Amino acid sequence: MSDQSAQARWERRTQRPLLALAVAFAVAYAVPIVAHSAGHSLTAACTVVEWVVWAAFAVDYLMRLALAPRRREFVRTHWTDLCAVLVPLLQPLRLLRMVSTLLLVGRRARMASQIRLTTYVAGSVTGLLMFGSLAVLSVERDSPNGNIRTLGDAVWWSFTTMTTVGYGDHAPTTGLGRVIAVGLMLSGIALLGVVTANIAA
Repeated sequence: MSDQSAQARWERRTQRPLLALAVAFAVAYAVPIVAHSAGHSLTAACTVVEWVVWAAFAVDYLMRLALAPRRREFVRTHWTDLCAVLVPLLQPLRLLRMVSTLLLVGRRARMASQIRLTTYVAGSVTGLLMFGSLAVLSVERDSPNGNIRTLGDAVWWSFTTMTTVGYGDHAPTTGLGRVIAVGLMLSGIALLGVVTANIAA
């Protein structure tokens, strides 16, 4: 039984559990933002869930590295995975943990067969829309000059930003909010390009 088959077997067996953990992360990330008046105990529990999910992805990376037949090549070809694992340690912000989890989920999703690609792309679009909405709401809601105050405003803004329509009725006013907007625009264009290419193929 080769190391390569062991690595492939690990990736196949852990893909669904990691996606389930990513959903748990999404809920834990969303609850304190949507329920703005959530108590300290609930917020702390959500933070614990976020770190547990991050730790699971970190363990997954280490296991795939240990099972890889050529470890240096694995590190070289999976450098985004390594960055996504290390970034939350350098600066433990909730937004960075969200970005890291999205990167790791995306990397694992690309291991699926071509037949399931459309499903994962659709999931990525939905996830990006949700996380973009929650992220911009968390940084813009308390901004003195902000006009994204509710979840509905945030979802509408994310949708128009991802599709590059940009009506301009809602726009971020903080520096971090604008960084999120740039990331959402670039990611939306990339995902829509993948969808178009997949349909054409």
